[in-house]
Amino acid sequence: MKESGENYLETIYMLSQHSDGVHAIDVANALGFSKPSVTRALGILKNKGFIFIDDENHIVLTSEGGKKAKEIYDRHQIITRFWVLHGVSESIATEDACRMEHDISEETLACIKKFVKQHDQY
Repeated sequence: MKESGENYLETIYMLSQHSDGVHAIDVANALGFSKPSVTRALGILKNKGFIFIDDENHIVLTSEGGKKAKEIYDRHQIITRFWVLHGVSESIATEDACRMEHDISEETLACIKKFVKQHDQY
């Protein structure tokens, strides 16, 4: 999956955690994209089986889409936490994690997870 598709899935996932229904305009506002651009991207995600649109035009993650979105979200969170533990501000760590989460190897991510578990005070 391309980075843009992953960003859409992660955004839908995050919005769905705080709302009963996610609409295309919500995704457009969250990502700062035009509604037509979002509608096109949602069509691609729908054709790939990651989302469906219900009768009320809510965007709903499929089982596969939810699994992928959660995986992306978790990568983002663990990378952000890693950088914060190294003294990077939360806002910069979040921005950097957003760029890194798409290209990081599983081996590197596993090491980051291990480090965070050993050093996190939460």
